[in-house]
Amino acid sequence: MQVNPFHWYHPGLPARIPGSHFARNLVKSKSLLFQLVKRDFQQRYVGSAAGWVWSVIHPLVLWASYVFIFRSMGQPTDFDPDTTNYPLYLFVGMLPWFLFSETVTRASNCVVENANLITKTMFPSEILPVSIFLSSLGSNVLVTVLVAIVATVIQGHVNPALPIVLAYIPVVALFAVGLGWVAAALQVYLRDTAQVVVVLMTFWFWLTPIFLPESRFPGRLHWILWWNPMAYVVRAYRLLLLGHAPPRLQDFAAAAGFAVAAFVCGGLFFRQMKKGFADVL
Repeated sequence: MQVNPFHWYHPGLPARIPGSHFARNLVKSKSLLFQLVKRDFQQRYVGSAAGWVWSVIHPLVLWASYVFIFRSMGQPTDFDPDTTNYPLYLFVGMLPWFLFSETVTRASNCVVENANLITKTMFPSEILPVSIFLSSLGSNVLVTVLVAIVATVIQGHVNPALPIVLAYIPVVALFAVGLGWVAAALQVYLRDTAQVVVVLMTFWFWLTPIFLPESRFPGRLHWILWWNPMAYVVRAYRLLLLGHAPPRLQDFAAAAGFAVAAFVCGGLFFRQMKKGFADVL
């Protein structure tokens, strides 16, 4: 009998705390998760002479191109009171976005790409987006450290609150994995989902204050910033790496609230949809 993935209510079953089932699976599958992260990281650079070094070279070349373009053609002057270096301001804003967008975009295909494991074994498919995030995290942290060093040299100071940036990594993780679960589950049933995700991420990028400072957003569009979790994260990265003070606690609370909501809702959605994966894959 085919399982209906949209059957959300199960009378007679005891209620569970959201996330408890996933947490147990994650603990039980920690060795498998490590192997998935290792495999994903190796596959991206298999046959490459430089290997993982490319994950650092690409962002640095991108930043160098920004420096060349904006030094040659001029740059905005009213983007941020904490820095006068627009390429650095731009690249710091991209750091959390790179991690978030790569996780969500790559996670949309992760279940379909591992169909042989899911249909033939008792495979905990919910850990696939987590492995993608962890694989992307390594290079992202390394680039963030390098950017922090460059920012210190250019700015001439270090923000004493800089270690707080580590608190935003779990926020990005919860938000990206939660949306990754939704995209991965939908891709099983609607194979255009991955392409739609790419389009949506492009629009989302331009609705996040990365290229365009928050001060340039028209007043009637400021509600977009209030409801955009990545706006809070980008703002915090810039303040911590380029500024002198910690982010506002209410900004962190807003970003964390969005992230937890996405993680819980995405997890519940994935858990219900996965009941029909074997029949469709």
